[in-house]
Amino acid sequence: MSHDPIHPEIGPYDFFEFTKDINHPGTYLIGFEFDGTACFRKGTKHGPDAIRSVSTGIESYSPYLDADLEDIQGLYDLGNVPVLNTEDQEKNWQAGTDSFLKLCEGISLKEKNIKVLTLGGEHSISYAPLKTYLENYEDLVVLHLDAHADLRDGYEGYHYSHASIIRRALDHMTDKHQLIQYGIRSGTKEEYVWMNEHKTIRKSLEDFLTSVKDIDDQRPIYLTLDLDYFDPSFLPGTGTPEAGGETFHSFIKLMKILRNKNFVGADIVELAPTIDPTGNSDVFATKVTRETILALNS
Repeated sequence: MSHDPIHPEIGPYDFFEFTKDINHPGTYLIGFEFDGTACFRKGTKHGPDAIRSVSTGIESYSPYLDADLEDIQGLYDLGNVPVLNTEDQEKNWQAGTDSFLKLCEGISLKEKNIKVLTLGGEHSISYAPLKTYLENYEDLVVLHLDAHADLRDGYEGYHYSHASIIRRALDHMTDKHQLIQYGIRSGTKEEYVWMNEHKTIRKSLEDFLTSVKDIDDQRPIYLTLDLDYFDPSFLPGTGTPEAGGETFHSFIKLMKILRNKNFVGADIVELAPTIDPTGNSDVFATKVTRETILALNS
């Protein structure tokens, strides 16, 4: 399938080539520039292009994974999905979501060995890739790294709010799917009751990494990463920062595990470049993106 992407003037992610086609085996990056339901601080719609821009200024080689983007074949940048620019944010979100779903319609990601990395945008944009992956992999494990539980059934009038993304993903999950959450340090009492009752939350890095290690090596794994998972002392450029977050090196520990698993796709969301005028958050997020791409292609 193909779509009419919005190509950033800055060019594709480094070592990726622009394409409209998603039929060939490979790793596809796509941006979803939307922050219409953000309830505290906006600006995440600029995240995809900020990461693309920084990608040309950092090394393609990861000393953590001993891997280099330069050595990978089949890296494609699909540009950004078209999003309407109206006062009706639900219509804007729906337009981008419909475009993403249409792009992947009729494609078996597993059979064609296609992996998709989606860059946000606020966390509500993850609905389209999560729905796509849950429908493609009947036994998918969803790893949810976030400061927030995101289990509310709508928020501030938005059914598909950034605070509801995991609740909306559950709408498409069966008993064969699994959800593992870590980094959660903010939520309602009801959300915590649900996570504890369903045993989705891991309360220490050790327990989380052990849970990931214990996943069968053949079972597909998808990562949805809200960058406020990281402590705001490291990454302040995000819409809803929460003290007490994780470090870059804890993320690298996860990547070292996932590179040896059946890691099939991911989304990275909630970078708000304008909130951090130093640009440090952009660089941090881009290094996270680099490690994710390398782990997907190990």
